[in-house]
Amino acid sequence: MQIGSGTDRPRLARHVRLTFDPARGQHVLLTPEAVTVLNGTGAAVLDLCDGRRTVAGIGAELRRRYGRVVDDEVRAFLDRLAARRCVEIDHAEVGRG
Repeated sequence: MQIGSGTDRPRLARHVRLTFDPARGQHVLLTPEAVTVLNGTGAAVLDLCDGRRTVAGIGAELRRRYGRVVDDEVRAFLDRLAARRCVEIDHAEVGRG
């Protein structure tokens, strides 16, 4: 399932956990089969994937924090993780709470 619009609401899949690994000094994405080491940007994006924020809202929050964010890169990152079933996408309607 891919990101269809800026109103889609991504969240981590139930079997996935985002955590900080002190041994690596980096955030990691834990799944039953793998550990994915994230860079700071990837961790920041995934930290905002709470199922309430929209993709557009995530981009806006990242722009507020870092100034420059390319929305297409955020979408592509989330699409890749959705393809790996690490992120689930709620294709919510605009105005739905």
